[in-house]
Amino acid sequence: MAGYGALSEVYEWLIGDDKLTPAQAASAYCTDVVGPLPPDTRVLDCSCGTGQLAVGLAGLGLDVVAADASEGMVRRTERLAGEQGVPLRTLRASWDQLPGHLEDSTFDLVFCVGNSLGHAEGAAGRLAALEAMARLLKPGGRLVLTSRNWELVRSAGSRVDVRDRLIRRNDRDAVVSYYWQIEQGWEQEHFLEIVVARIEPDREVRAISERLSIWPYRYEDLVAQLRSVGLTVRSTTFDPEADNYVVVTGRDQEH
Repeated sequence: MAGYGALSEVYEWLIGDDKLTPAQAASAYCTDVVGPLPPDTRVLDCSCGTGQLAVGLAGLGLDVVAADASEGMVRRTERLAGEQGVPLRTLRASWDQLPGHLEDSTFDLVFCVGNSLGHAEGAAGRLAALEAMARLLKPGGRLVLTSRNWELVRSAGSRVDVRDRLIRRNDRDAVVSYYWQIEQGWEQEHFLEIVVARIEPDREVRAISERLSIWPYRYEDLVAQLRSVGLTVRSTTFDPEADNYVVVTGRDQEH
């Protein structure tokens, strides 16, 4: 489930231009998704990646914990926080391990973004992840989750997607490609291989790749699992024809 060992080195080539800096990443959610947050808000980013969102939120004065199952991602988040001069706590842990490190009912807001939930192992692994996130939320707290539209991903079948333009990061260009291995059944383990072919200063091409396990899910099944752990959908951008969506849920007071 961890993955992103090799890709942590070149992950910036996989981040959209609109969320590339900490300020952009925080603004994308604090402006459009959850609204302004008071400085005492306690936030968990439980799939922090290279830290753009977590560091951006910490830069707004929020009390932030950044967690990821990938050691490489946690190291990059720590480095970014140091470069930006903002305090935050980092934690290497998978979703199901989080309650062993953090107290229940202590976070106002939990983020699980970057299409990360598809790496949870099947329905049982996904349910365990959502249950852990729900436990950490205060009553009335919110979980913000982003996801690929797995219905669309599966309908397109196995394929190679090569991005149609060079992506420039840190004064270097790269070509990014995705190889999807789509299986017959929803419950089967699927695979996604991501290749970042980076053009080095000497014009050599250095390709860094990683094969990731994916367990896709239907939107309706995600909503059912959210409800089963005491989370109610407050807003959603799900559209059967759109590639990605955002779901904002709230923890039921009585759960």
